[in-house]
Amino acid sequence: MSTAIKSKELTKQKALFEYLVRLADDRLILGHRLSEWCGHGPILEEDIALANIALDYIGHAANLYEYAVEIEGEGRHRDDLVYFRNDVEYKNLKITELPKGDFGFTIARQFLFSSYSYYLYQLLSDVEDEQFRGIVEKHFKEVKYHLRHSREWVLRLGDGTEESHQRIQNAFNDIWTYIGELFYQDEVDEFLQDKNLAANTESFKSDWKILVSDTLEEATLEVPDFNQFMVEGSRKGLHTEHLGHLLAEMQHLRRSYPDADWQ
Repeated sequence: MSTAIKSKELTKQKALFEYLVRLADDRLILGHRLSEWCGHGPILEEDIALANIALDYIGHAANLYEYAVEIEGEGRHRDDLVYFRNDVEYKNLKITELPKGDFGFTIARQFLFSSYSYYLYQLLSDVEDEQFRGIVEKHFKEVKYHLRHSREWVLRLGDGTEESHQRIQNAFNDIWTYIGELFYQDEVDEFLQDKNLAANTESFKSDWKILVSDTLEEATLEVPDFNQFMVEGSRKGLHTEHLGHLLAEMQHLRRSYPDADWQ
């Protein structure tokens, strides 16, 4: 059952909690996907780089969950949000939960998400909430590195061998229908934007498109159609079948021993 908040029930507390959880879910799930490359990277340096980016995302998620449960004020721990919610209660974007695929797919997804996060965090650096702003400013340095790293790999793969070119082109083609959700906004976003507590993603959509298009063209890749069909619904708890499998793996041990002392 979806846990979406109805407009008439919105308060600053509920809306900010929901917004923080969405940001955290995106980063936790993508971090998990990137962690699947540990020990399987194409070269040692990239194996380490992907593992470090995965750790960055999981650390970002932990900070956001921590503040979310503080805002909620119901005495929950951040681990409760991670390990004891079902797939329909997760609000991550579908693009983050898709299987890791080959290296080209991982890089294509990473570039699209990192470039989006770069513009998003620029705006969130000015939110009214001091603690939220501090979290964003701390993470932003790593977001810049994620973008630089993934963009460099797009260029290397796109303008590399015939096989690397075709693989990353296929990756962008396959993932493209999921990018529309990056800019989805609902009553939670609008409510918080009025209070300067959330970013209006429409304000940087054009800049994001230019960055993505310019990068793909520099990499000698074809830019897919931005106006094609786009999937939606993840912010309301609608996900692919892949999220359930991911959560089963991630949550199994903690749910098996919910009262265990992990110290």
